[in-house]
Amino acid sequence: MRLENKVALISGAGSVGPGWGNGKSTAVAFAREGARIFAIDLVPEAAAETQRIITSEGGICETHNCDVTDAVQVKAMIDACVAQFGRIDILINNVGGSVPGGPVELSQEDWQGQLDFNLTPAFLACKYALPYMESQGGGAIVNISSIAGLRHIGNDHVGYAAAKAGLVQFGRALAVKYAPLGIRCNSISPGLMHTPLVEVRLAAQYGAGNAAELIEKRNKQVPMGHMGEGWDVAYAALYLASDEAKYVTAADLVVDGGLIAATHGFQ
Repeated sequence: MRLENKVALISGAGSVGPGWGNGKSTAVAFAREGARIFAIDLVPEAAAETQRIITSEGGICETHNCDVTDAVQVKAMIDACVAQFGRIDILINNVGGSVPGGPVELSQEDWQGQLDFNLTPAFLACKYALPYMESQGGGAIVNISSIAGLRHIGNDHVGYAAAKAGLVQFGRALAVKYAPLGIRCNSISPGLMHTPLVEVRLAAQYGAGNAAELIEKRNKQVPMGHMGEGWDVAYAALYLASDEAKYVTAADLVVDGGLIAATHGFQ
């Protein structure tokens, strides 16, 4: 197994609705490859559903409720993982969300909120996990960013775009600093993904509540003709977290069906 005897802490490990989000897919994929999972979510029921799937397949998963924007809670989360499993080999920072608006439309509170929600959780998790990884002699960190940090995505999302771009560069700076210590840090930038978030949140935000119409529109924007799914992010994370990527650090793996390279799609 590719992650046998590894301990993986995964934030956002539940889904906001039925189906497979990025974090839930990653937790299950890692468990199937032998990792012991410390599943983090703000909603206990969401983490419990991921745990149920993993344990029903014979895997090991413990859950922890945490607001990953709160430093006190994040430190407690990291300490709890080490208390439970003795170490942290893999850290997956998978929390974020967008609020539309340009600098004129966004309030200062919403601007700060976008940084707090999309960038600060990775900073806090790394702040408290890195000393453990350093004492172990290694570790792998994967930050889930977005192509919004790399290109225009069709609507004004300046706060989200800035935070996700910052997340990638944060990972690069961390990767260089900790490379001599055997700690790798990489990012994944997903494009348009068909996860429960589409039906639960984005349809209301952008599709006037019509999920089917929004899904059709998003599928047409992708050169491959369809959105990705949570499993596409999970398999990318699996590679970056595994020893197969032992010489890969400071990288950003784009998972978007070709969208970032296309001249059509977002306007």
